[in-house]
Amino acid sequence: MNIHYEQNGHGPDVVLVHGWGLHGGIWSEVARALSAQCRVTVPDLPGHGRSREFRPREFTADSLAAEVRRVVPGPAIWVGWSLGGFVALAAAQRFPQTVAKLVLVGATPKYAQSPDWPHAMSLTVLEQFAQNLEQDYAATLERFLSLQMAAGEDRAVLRRLRDEMFRYGEPPAVALHEGLRLLKEEDRRATLPGIAIPALVIHGERDRITPVAAARFLASSLPQARLELIPGAGHAPFLSHPALFVEQLKGFIQYGKTSERNEQGYQ
Repeated sequence: MNIHYEQNGHGPDVVLVHGWGLHGGIWSEVARALSAQCRVTVPDLPGHGRSREFRPREFTADSLAAEVRRVVPGPAIWVGWSLGGFVALAAAQRFPQTVAKLVLVGATPKYAQSPDWPHAMSLTVLEQFAQNLEQDYAATLERFLSLQMAAGEDRAVLRRLRDEMFRYGEPPAVALHEGLRLLKEEDRRATLPGIAIPALVIHGERDRITPVAAARFLASSLPQARLELIPGAGHAPFLSHPALFVEQLKGFIQYGKTSERNEQGYQ
């Protein structure tokens, strides 16, 4: 049994990996824009969307990457948003022959703060979030979606996030809790220097879930990465600033090399 996925277009392979609690439908506009020049694969991760009944043996970044790899035709450009960034990084490390280029959107190598990592949410906040999910499921998800918005962003972004999250019914609690556990425990910082492929880090300048400092760390630690900050954007720049996002993504797909001025991942 494979996870649910959709595949459209012809050309270089691109796979779009969604974030926590959502599904591949969140990428619909991006997939449509890319399919004129690429073959685009859009999976629903196990326990999410139309893969809601799919239960992997374990819920880790590596196992999720392995499931996505099954439905990707060959070497592809992996685009991972938020939790999907963990999945894309895991694929690049574990299955390097599968990942030709890497795009990380609103991503971080570590979601939870620690003494040597201040660029994240406090562990207490993540643990409280998991507890609140048990007590008031709907309100907790609504709060999470609201955090993805930057102040002043079009409320249509929040409506879209809400519509997609519940498009196929309430996200299964098991998958949500497993995803939160992954966010609390995962730390991929040590793996970054070994991922020596062209990489693009796209990040909202006003992201409230993954601070810009985390994006700078990603871009400076990956050997062939550059950083593109989107002014005024929150955690979902492909929804709030779709034209700019697609322009950056298409340019990277076509050329895929880091420029000299961004060699260390700074604009």
